Amino acid sequence: MRYIVTGGAGFIGSNLILYLLSHKENLTLLNLDKLTYASDLSHLKPVEDLPGYRFVQVDLVDRDAVRKVVREFQPEGVMHLAAESHVDNSISGPEPFVMSNIVGTFNILEECRQLWSENPDDFSGKRFLHVSTDEVYGSLGSEGAFTEKSAYAPNSPYSATKAGSDFLVRSYHKTYQMNVVTTNCSNNFGPHQHEEKLIPTVIRKALAHENIPVYGKGENVRDWLYVTDHCRAISDVFDRGRSGETYIVGGHNEWKNIDLVRLICNLLNDLKGAGPDDDYKNLITYVTDRAGHDLRYAIDPAKIEAEIGWKPKMRFEEQLRETVAWNINRFED
Repeated sequence: MRYIVTGGAGFIGSNLILYLLSHKENLTLLNLDKLTYASDLSHLKPVEDLPGYRFVQVDLVDRDAVRKVVREFQPEGVMHLAAESHVDNSISGPEPFVMSNIVGTFNILEECRQLWSENPDDFSGKRFLHVSTDEVYGSLGSEGAFTEKSAYAPNSPYSATKAGSDFLVRSYHKTYQMNVVTTNCSNNFGPHQHEEKLIPTVIRKALAHENIPVYGKGENVRDWLYVTDHCRAISDVFDRGRSGETYIVGGHNEWKNIDLVRLICNLLNDLKGAGPDDDYKNLITYVTDRAGHDLRYAIDPAKIEAEIGWKPKMRFEEQLRETVAWNINRFED
């Protein structure tokens, strides 16, 4: 099998490539990545010399470049993760999100459709998997959870562009009968995550004895999913998901932001010795809330559990401790 993974030098993409190459046989995998500030090829050093792995630097917004690499590689499957993903950046500058998340998705989707449709007898055997986010569904109250039937209600330019890409992928199944599947996941954590995200930011600020910023009162709730569990879900949905379907992926693991920050501080106290005034929690500082900040996300992954047989194996506090330790090594290296 020949797979393309887009965004393979990013957080989830690099973990996915490592997972696929260690769990699938007879796989030739092409990593397409623009190499933005959030990319890091060093995470893929364990596989960079494997005969089944290749990397090509491509900006998916460049249609001609996408066409060239798709035609040369002749993929039988695509796992599309490439996206601009930091909500704060989408608020201050939304245009790159429109270009990458919508135009880039269209380009790789359309070039694959054109290639695969040249052999109608094998068209349905090629698969395009689109990785998206629970943020497309907007905000929940204190109860309930998102399901695959939840209405779309994106509240940031980031989530709006991801919603747009979801609809594009859906339309290619309905219009062209293209074999597509979509996954919408909750917040990921684990190694390789860019330092701008919540968990690495808390660790980086704490180690530097700087204020740890918490939006509003820290009451916003997120469901946290270990990145390896997510990679396993992507692989399982690619292999066994029903064409045209969406599968929500979550960890059954809701945390208020402030409670998560305090837990990270406690782990830092344990791993590094007590912080300023004997406790890293003394660095927590409440800042003006983010515009359009969704109150709560929660995931009901009943569909993927029943149809695919996937369940999170996460041991949250143990894997959060490992994540904190990984980031300590990174920031102190």
